[in-house]
Amino acid sequence: MDVWNQSYEQLIFLQDRSIGLKAIIAIDSTKLGPSLGGCRFWQYASDEAAVLDALRLAQGMTYKSAISGLPFGGGKAVILSQPGQSSREILFRALGQHIQNLQGSYITGMDLGTDVSDMDWVRLETPYVTDVSGSLGAVNDFTAKMTAYGVFLGIQASLKTVYGSENMQQKIIAVQGLGKVGYQLCRYLKHAGAELVVTDVDSKRVKKVVEEFGAIPCKPDVIMRTPCDVFSPCALGGILNDFTLGQLDCSIVAGAANNQLAESRHGEKLHELGILYAPDYVINAGGIIVTSVELIGGDAATAQQKVEKINGTLMNVFQAADEHGISTAAAANRIVEQLLKG
Repeated sequence: MDVWNQSYEQLIFLQDRSIGLKAIIAIDSTKLGPSLGGCRFWQYASDEAAVLDALRLAQGMTYKSAISGLPFGGGKAVILSQPGQSSREILFRALGQHIQNLQGSYITGMDLGTDVSDMDWVRLETPYVTDVSGSLGAVNDFTAKMTAYGVFLGIQASLKTVYGSENMQQKIIAVQGLGKVGYQLCRYLKHAGAELVVTDVDSKRVKKVVEEFGAIPCKPDVIMRTPCDVFSPCALGGILNDFTLGQLDCSIVAGAANNQLAESRHGEKLHELGILYAPDYVINAGGIIVTSVELIGGDAATAQQKVEKINGTLMNVFQAADEHGISTAAAANRIVEQLLKG
């Protein structure tokens, strides 16, 4: 990957061998406001994979904030998990020091592999952090609940577009990934009458959802071939690629995972296959909406009201795609690019 030819404002490499810190901060855009995006703590196959993940996620945050009407740009941090590292306190406080040096151009928060306690360590070094103890997004998994709620509303919009009704009775929804967001999504879907087929690499998570929501368990390598009305990817990105697209047996793809398309052309391929795709950065914006409301001093009720607009935003994307005869992925990108030009 040639990082010099990528479109972003800053790409910062951090290394402190004395504590085993190797991290990346990617600032994609500050055109609409400070860059906002969580921090991942993850074991990557290579340094290049970590850089690519940071850049793609940061761009996704730019698009997510823009299409949701939020006064923020996009950024992301990743700390590479590796043997011999110091304690999480030392690692995250070190990251906090570097974020402080950026003087507000990047604001971090929770993401994959991080939790409230990690953000509390960052907060000891900088005010440019969200999801700390007692914050709006950190209480009772509110961020996860609102992310899942937004995805639920997006699935309703998708069903209405394909089937003419938001009714989930007798609709089969296959959920891939049962972490905090995937679990909460299953709760919303079950309450609405959907029939669930679920999978996760963690068998305990699968067992919990099966017992609580009457879901049908499925092996991870089978879920994409499962006949269903909606395939809902809620795990890692890049799940929609040359190999997997031919396996899909569904009418709709609508889930919480970031960067679901391995490449932009896979959005076009879904369109060719006649599968309605709910662009990930539109449907999963609930978390960033909560963070945005938190940063301006709003409350939970305000956050939920803003999350409820996801349904309408997604319907606008579907309408634009239909009017212009293009894929929903292209339609969403076109809307965002116009907003960023303005």
